[in-house]
Amino acid sequence: MIRKIVTLALIGGSLAMAACNTVRGAAKDVNSAANAVDNAT
Repeated sequence: MIRKIVTLALIGGSLAMAACNTVRGAAKDVNSAANAVDNAT
């Protein structure tokens, strides 16, 4: 049981660290899409 919890925690931590690198890129994409919608209206 503890082994499963530790494994899930490690996987979750790895995913969180990977997500930190992509959040900036995702924010730029969302901002770009918002600007495109504003310019279209």
